[in-house]
Amino acid sequence: MSLDNLHHVQVLIVDDEPHIGTVLAQLFELEGIQAKATNDPTAAAAAIHADWPGVVISDVNMPGLDGISLLGSCQAKDPSLPVILLTGFGDIAMAVSALKQGAYDFLEKPFNNEHMLDVVRRALDKRALTLENRRLKKALESHAIAGPRILGNSPGIVRLRALIDMVVTTPADVLIEGETGTGKELVARCLHDHSPRHKANFVAINCGAIPENLIESELFGAEAGAFTGIDKVRVGKFEFANGGTLFLDEIESTPLSLQVKLLRVLEDRKVERLGSNKAIPLDIRVVAATKVDLASLCDTGEFRRDLLYRLNLVTIPIPPLKERREDIPLLFLHFARIASARYHRELIYPSADHLGRMATHDWPGNVRELRNLAERYVLLGAESAFAASMGGSAALHSGMSLMQRVEFFERVLIEDALAHNRGSIKLTMEQLDLPRKTLYDKMRKYELDRKHYLNDGADD
Repeated sequence: MSLDNLHHVQVLIVDDEPHIGTVLAQLFELEGIQAKATNDPTAAAAAIHADWPGVVISDVNMPGLDGISLLGSCQAKDPSLPVILLTGFGDIAMAVSALKQGAYDFLEKPFNNEHMLDVVRRALDKRALTLENRRLKKALESHAIAGPRILGNSPGIVRLRALIDMVVTTPADVLIEGETGTGKELVARCLHDHSPRHKANFVAINCGAIPENLIESELFGAEAGAFTGIDKVRVGKFEFANGGTLFLDEIESTPLSLQVKLLRVLEDRKVERLGSNKAIPLDIRVVAATKVDLASLCDTGEFRRDLLYRLNLVTIPIPPLKERREDIPLLFLHFARIASARYHRELIYPSADHLGRMATHDWPGNVRELRNLAERYVLLGAESAFAASMGGSAALHSGMSLMQRVEFFERVLIEDALAHNRGSIKLTMEQLDLPRKTLYDKMRKYELDRKHYLNDGADD
């Protein structure tokens, strides 16, 4: 049997007696655990790698490469890889020696099936936790600075994170496009916090919130006496952000009279305070954001085309929430957990009905609206929160085809059952009245992993 790809194999059985491997593989498959058996320990040792997510069950006494040697080979690749050893001789001294060398457990033939399953489940849980901790550690090392996280697994968000990764360490200016509430400032802060500029200032200014007669001094600064009311030097946002990142939100609101001056600063990387002739050099990254199509504003003469070309060296579009509906449960629970900790309230997992209502809502306020719903959910309870946010049901069924609605409801029902039953496949089957194979097929379709719902005491 080929061992070229072990990615989806959870248990690799290595035994020179083929019938032992066959019996064990069938035992695990009946319990929904993907297993593969081989009588070639040398091939097994070669196929195993450090990030393999499974566990090894190996006979001790085998010709060529014995179980103790296979254990050593596995530990050389990953000391935390669980290896369970089998023997038919009941050698206590050998068992103690193997455990000292790092074996996860030592079982004697003939083994008890339930005990074997219990040991393997615990070993798989330990392996999953080890790899998750390793992944998180790598993530922390690659992003050494604590910063905002862009959550979601929808195609649009995956593309967004990939685009951010491509430009985050460069000095290139960036234009972020997205509807109100999609998280434009979150993306800007992510670009700053994970860049070489993270120790310097991140300065945000909303170009639409400052009166036109003040925005120039806010951006460029002013010398004392430059105009009425300025009795001391005012440091502008460009100067204050020197060495770091300047975030210009609602850039479309910048007056035309200021756009030409803004363009000059972006091109020359120098700024002059109002009332001064001294140019201050800038080492700065500018991240601008807009909720409208700037090209259309250029066509109507409301925005300078040369400024648009200067700003959009890299354009990062953020999808609206209605185009990433599969991320809604994850985002909702994220915001609800934060609210639960902040307000010292118990977090109750939302029902399938509430998840379904969220899935079919249009979300005109995008992620900001979802966050507000999550906070009200924790503070006021489900019915009050959903009544206030989604009072009528007429708007809850647009934006998705019938098939999309059916699939979404099916997925959230399975997720809800898995969460309620703490990952138990047996109890989930009984609750949903589904055959085991059908449940596994649907979990595979929707990429659901029971390990995400496990806790101590879960039992299949």
